[in-house]
Amino acid sequence: MEVEIKLRLPDAAAHRRLSAFLAPRLRRTHAQRNLFFDDAARTLGAATAALRVRLYDGPDDRAPSRAVLALKRRARIEAGVSRVEEIEEPLEPALAVACTDDPARLGGLDSPIIRLVAAEYGVGGDAAPFLCLGGFGNTRAVYEYELEDGGGGVVLELDETRFDFGTRYELECETAEPDRVKAVLERLLTVAGVPYEYCRSSKFACFMSGKLLP
Repeated sequence: MEVEIKLRLPDAAAHRRLSAFLAPRLRRTHAQRNLFFDDAARTLGAATAALRVRLYDGPDDRAPSRAVLALKRRARIEAGVSRVEEIEEPLEPALAVACTDDPARLGGLDSPIIRLVAAEYGVGGDAAPFLCLGGFGNTRAVYEYELEDGGGGVVLELDETRFDFGTRYELECETAEPDRVKAVLERLLTVAGVPYEYCRSSKFACFMSGKLLP
C-alpha cells in the first residue's frame, strides 16, 4: 500500500514560490512521460485499476534513460491522504518505447505485473489486447526536507503535470505517518506563503476525465 500526502497548488505562481523556498533542499529533477494501457472495453478502469508505463529523463520520448511499469488499484483519497495498492517493476527502456508503439506487445512480456493483470482481469491476451490510452508529461523536483520536530527527514516531490487541457501543480510526500507529516507540510506551506488545498483526485483521474479536477 502506497500512502502519500497530496496537496494541490492553485497556479504556476504558487509553484514558483514553493520552488524558490525549497531550492536549497533540491536533490534532483526528473522529466517524466506517463502512458496508460487498458483493453478496448476499459476493463481495468472499470475495476479501478490503472496500468502505467513511465519513461524518465531522456532527450525525448524515444530515448528514455529508464522506464518503470506499474499497476495501481483500489485507490482512495481523503483529506489530502492518498492510499493505493501499487506494484512496480523496471522495464528495459527500448522495450518500453516499443510497447508504446505497439501496445499489444505488453501482453507478451515476461512480467509479474502483466501475468497478474491477465489472471485477475483477463486483459492482455489475444481476446483483450492492450491499447494505449495516451498520457501526460510531468516535471518532478525532488527535495530532502528535515522535519522540524526532530523526527528525521522526508522526501518531497513537487510536480508540474501537463495535460492536453491544462496544467496541475501538486506537492506529494510518501510516508508511513500521514497525519503527522501532513501537519508538517501544512506548516511549511504556511511559512512559505503558498496557498494550497487537499487533493481530492489523482492525476490519472484528471487524465481520464479530460479536465482538471480538484
